[in-house]
Amino acid sequence: MKSRVYIQNLKKYPEIFQKLVTRYFLRIDMRPILLLHGALGSKNQLDPLKTALEESGHKVYALNFSGHGGKPFRDPFGIEGFAEDVLHFQKENGLRITEVFGYSMGGYVALWHAHRHPDSVGKIVTLGTKFDWSPGAAEREVKKVNPDKIEEKIPAFARVLQDRHAPNDWKELLHKTAQMMTQLGARPSLTIEILKNIPHQVSILLGDLDDTADLTFSQSVAEALPYGKFSLLEKTPHPLERVDVKLLEKRILDIF
Repeated sequence: MKSRVYIQNLKKYPEIFQKLVTRYFLRIDMRPILLLHGALGSKNQLDPLKTALEESGHKVYALNFSGHGGKPFRDPFGIEGFAEDVLHFQKENGLRITEVFGYSMGGYVALWHAHRHPDSVGKIVTLGTKFDWSPGAAEREVKKVNPDKIEEKIPAFARVLQDRHAPNDWKELLHKTAQMMTQLGARPSLTIEILKNIPHQVSILLGDLDDTADLTFSQSVAEALPYGKFSLLEKTPHPLERVDVKLLEKRILDIF
């Protein structure tokens, strides 16, 4: 892109001038970025990343999926319904096409959205997305979202979930999430055939300390995608709050 060339030639000018011109040119030829949160999450968790990307000159948006962050529940609750949330958000905000970053479940939604509405998506970056869904995998994940066990063993996390999703009932959210996981285990939305027909440039990112998403399966998804690429992030676990924002921002900007 021409703006990239202009920006590279700015080093001889004062730093404040460099920043102003960089932001101007980046806004000319860069699509807005849409951030998608993970299961049990909300758009507020993405605020540090959103701020970092905005400081780089990008227009950045984030949304809450139905039932998350206080947004009312609606049917269907699951990947397909969340993808419709994305489409509605894009239409409401006049976003014809966006780059999409999806964390964990948000990455799964991003790819399904690209499959269903390819003209509304540019490039896609996923981080820590679990693709290896089977009955056994779903059973293991469902055990992690038992509200009674969380309330008993991790009361602080229960309070976080209560505050994050108010006025919704956080326990109802966990029950619905468990049902969604069971359905994914029985019938994954993203099959290999669907992945092979997603025409977008997709970067699958995974932390080397991630204990939720499977390394081998993530690599196989990247291989199945026509324009897929896999990258490993060093010293990066699954929880978004423990991810190095600067490292993630750099990886995203290298792609978008």
